[in-house]
Amino acid sequence: MLYPAYEARMLRRMSRDGSLALPQHVGVMLDGNRRWARAVGRDTAHGHQAGAANIEPLLGWCDEVGIQVVTLWLLSTDNLNRPAPELDPLLEIIADAVDSLADQRRWRLHPVGALDLLPDATASRLKAAAEATADVDGMLVNVAVGYGGRREITDAVRSLLHEHAAKGTSLEQLAQLIDVEHIADHLYTKGQPDPDLVIRTSGEQRLGGFLLWQSARSEFYFCEAYWPDFRRVDFLRAIRAYARRERRFGS
Repeated sequence: MLYPAYEARMLRRMSRDGSLALPQHVGVMLDGNRRWARAVGRDTAHGHQAGAANIEPLLGWCDEVGIQVVTLWLLSTDNLNRPAPELDPLLEIIADAVDSLADQRRWRLHPVGALDLLPDATASRLKAAAEATADVDGMLVNVAVGYGGRREITDAVRSLLHEHAAKGTSLEQLAQLIDVEHIADHLYTKGQPDPDLVIRTSGEQRLGGFLLWQSARSEFYFCEAYWPDFRRVDFLRAIRAYARRERRFGS
């Protein structure tokens, strides 16, 4: 019963202190659904469903503090190798969750990942959600499904090569002009600010391939709670920890 008062106090302090630097873009690794399910004696699908139910509250918390971009990692390329009895229900849960977010028209949804690796039905639903919310004037939400950082960089380089091949640029010319910005312009998140803060739940302290390129200068916050148990107070603590840090941007 004390948590709502504690959360309200944290929000008031952050809103009063204009000197606090709040993140513009937050990446969230929604980790721990399966372990949460085992801990409560339920099957894996129940864990994924509980995790999906926590997405909308998270986006509401992000709106509260004025975050502009959120990237949610829902399914990695490695996860696509899971057995069909687990993967198929998970893909359905993800698609249903994205459909629900789109129906609310509160956020602009943008799928990021290798959609060509997904079943056609899943990819079509993700694309439809993006189209349905393209005109929404709200927070941008990147939905990372079938996402892997190495795959993203590979796709970016491939796209860059195709672009310059179409222009007739030789390999020698491309080697002379290519730089960091050229590759960044071909990432799934092109045109977006890099994440200021990356949050990972479940106690794991590793990136696992999440936003490898974009997170080079990000701050990281690792939370012990499994994703279905991640609360508003946990989120606010992550934001407060970020605001208290002196960012060195890799130096």
